[in-house]
Amino acid sequence: MTPATKLLKKQKIAFTVHEYSHDKNSESYGLEAAEKLGVEHHLVFKTLVVALDNSELVVAILPVAEKLSMKLVAKTFSAKKAQMANTEDVLRSTGYVLGGVSPLGQKKRLKTVINNSAFEAETIFVSAGKRGLEVELAPLELQKLLQAKNNYICQ
Repeated sequence: MTPATKLLKKQKIAFTVHEYSHDKNSESYGLEAAEKLGVEHHLVFKTLVVALDNSELVVAILPVAEKLSMKLVAKTFSAKKAQMANTEDVLRSTGYVLGGVSPLGQKKRLKTVINNSAFEAETIFVSAGKRGLEVELAPLELQKLLQAKNNYICQ
């Protein structure tokens, strides 16, 4: 069990764990997850940690095939600029390694935004906190648990 799955169990949220054999040579962890699980790309979401111009770290959750708009993320959190957080800050704040960052069960709870498209599906897939491990859950449950905003954040 990971901190993400422990949190879901503790909060009594319905979820399904999906495991696959991760290929270390994969160029995109998210696209690899979609392909290996046999799931459409728009249902698998990646978790990105972003640094705002005020040094605050935030989380953006968006479909794996999409690109994040730094401008829209900054605007969502009333900042002027945003950029991808460095690897050390991601590990320190979330407790997860790149490619296995879950929006759930992070060491430090970060403000979060979920792309609007998540709410078009009954369930979505997000990292369970380890490469090769995904959790499937209702997007509204994810939003409630994280107290996340929702907005369009893709380029």
